[in-house]
Amino acid sequence: MREYEGTHPWITFDLDLRRVPHELWIALGEAQSKCEHISGTPLKPSVAEELHTVFLAKGIRATTAIEGNTLTEDEVRKRIEGKLELPPSREYLGTEIDNMLKAINSVKDGVLSGAHSGISLNEIKDCNRQILDGLVLEEGVVPGDIRSYSVGVGRYKGAPAQDCEYLLGRMCEWISKDFPAPKGQEIVYGIIKAVVAHLYLAWVHPFGDGNGRTARLVEFKLLLEAGVPTPAAHVLSNHYNQTRTDYYRMLDQASKSGGDIIPFMFYAVAGYVDGLREQINTIRVQHLTVSWTNFVFEAFHNRTSMACHRQRRLVLDLSTKPGEFIPFDGISTLSVRTAADYAGKTRKTITRDLNALVKMDLLDWTADGIKAKVEKIEAFLPAKRPLR
Repeated sequence: MREYEGTHPWITFDLDLRRVPHELWIALGEAQSKCEHISGTPLKPSVAEELHTVFLAKGIRATTAIEGNTLTEDEVRKRIEGKLELPPSREYLGTEIDNMLKAINSVKDGVLSGAHSGISLNEIKDCNRQILDGLVLEEGVVPGDIRSYSVGVGRYKGAPAQDCEYLLGRMCEWISKDFPAPKGQEIVYGIIKAVVAHLYLAWVHPFGDGNGRTARLVEFKLLLEAGVPTPAAHVLSNHYNQTRTDYYRMLDQASKSGGDIIPFMFYAVAGYVDGLREQINTIRVQHLTVSWTNFVFEAFHNRTSMACHRQRRLVLDLSTKPGEFIPFDGISTLSVRTAADYAGKTRKTITRDLNALVKMDLLDWTADGIKAKVEKIEAFLPAKRPLR
């Protein structure tokens, strides 16, 4: 008998999927459907790159913020893009971001290149090593090394140190062999494996530091391996950060309930589906923007005068502020392009251009100001009965 069996009897490496309620299977099915939708949606290269950067920044910011990193999402994005230098007193915050970026890219490149699938003890150690590289750590903490002493988070104590390596090995074998995915349900089972691995790593707490970040990185890897598109693989970390109190409460509840994993899975999958819905809405907005731009270009087909070129640029620049009314005096400074177009022009020229665009039904001009009629493009969506 190992010591953990007495101290942590909820670590059983057992999940009877026959006990999973139908509501959770429905949510898992919706998550798979939405992941397939995201991965099958064509985007302009610039838009695809922007979405990748946005959700990468969200994911890195979320998984480090849970552990106390105070950089904002905008600062994290600038750091990812190499545009943020921090004073010496805060540089460690940037190093945490750099480490997560390197670790995420390493995992992503490995998965997409078809390297080793599943998860192994050495991979988990390597994840922790990358996460903690170069950080100032407490005495006795060695990046990538299994701890040889007791640790805990709040009142929760990690598994006995002498059992940690054994438990990680058991977990890797269990995750890799005991969750075979029926054909067509790879993402469903990938989500199950990812959440289970996350929970067990939190329970075992095998390292002196970086356990949460390691668990979420392993979760990210298992999601990618199941076929989840890269932007969607960051959603769970964002959910945990946005609901941090519930996150710790659900982790605590899972151990106190004797190892019942299903409530934590409900919590994780519900948040995952909500995050995927938001991601799809972001992609939908990008698609509508592309469709509107094409619509505007078609409206100016065969119109080649300089005035028409200026008017087309004006309505497209107004389109970058959908739903926002711009005052007349703000038109000539709306963008660098409009400032150049209207430099030296009179108010009469601007008025003439605006009237032409109103006549083409591309602008609204009211007492509140001027706005592009971007909502027109939604008229081309399939009709459906509104829900009450």
